[in-house]
Amino acid sequence: RGLACGLVETAFRFSADADNRVRGLLVKSATSSGRRPAVIVLHGTGGNKEGQRTLLAELARDGFVAIAIDGRHHGERAKGGRKAKSAEYVDAILRTFRTGQELPFFFDTVWDIMRLIDFLETRADIDPRRIGAIGFSKGGIETYLAAAADPRIAVAVPCIGVQSFRWAMENNSWQSRIGTVQAAFNTAAKESDVAQPDAAFVRTFYDRVAPGIYGEFDGPAMLPLIAPRPLLSINGEIDPRTPGPGLKECADAARAAYRAAGAGDKFVLHVQPNTAHKVLPE
Repeated sequence: RGLACGLVETAFRFSADADNRVRGLLVKSATSSGRRPAVIVLHGTGGNKEGQRTLLAELARDGFVAIAIDGRHHGERAKGGRKAKSAEYVDAILRTFRTGQELPFFFDTVWDIMRLIDFLETRADIDPRRIGAIGFSKGGIETYLAAAADPRIAVAVPCIGVQSFRWAMENNSWQSRIGTVQAAFNTAAKESDVAQPDAAFVRTFYDRVAPGIYGEFDGPAMLPLIAPRPLLSINGEIDPRTPGPGLKECADAARAAYRAAGAGDKFVLHVQPNTAHKVLPE
């Protein structure tokens, strides 16, 4: 469909695997030609691809092909559609806690991002060497995980997502991140006969729903794998979901890796002063 300012939006679908169809939006200039750089935009918990339209349009006006997808159990991929918010996501995480099946807490959407890149590489209007990703909160975590796993992501901008899950557990600062899936966590604790969940139960919860998230897949382990590709982390100074000391561990590990790769200027950490869990317009 045609948009204002000479832009065009296309809805698309692709198969991430035999059982999962991903729905997305692609926005670009109606007059663009040849292969253009592309940016994948990833929403946060309870969001959807439509919520990224403003940023998609801004990127398209700047000459990019801009793409957003619904994360697993979000948007049109939730049974209740766009109005389902995060209810189905929470249900899926609880189901994983019970059964060990699926990995909806970050990992499954990372898989979808990698399959999205497979799809983008087939398009004649996209330069496969210049595909970047930006994400917010949950989408920020998925951004750095995907960039660490897939070198085809040429530049990564995780927003309010980079953190150390291990540091948060060890320093009793896990509550805000768990709060994004609080209903699933509470039910999991009840079913496990845990009356007052503590860091030990958080560890058990993560081991079932996102194995490795506080170990080999934690921020300090993942960010170095992105080097030497450009990496910009945007965080809030007082964001309880990305506590400062844990963020520092991530940044220190990234800086060491980027220096070792001779690309020290390709990693930037931007901390928004006196800001909690949001990205400021500037």
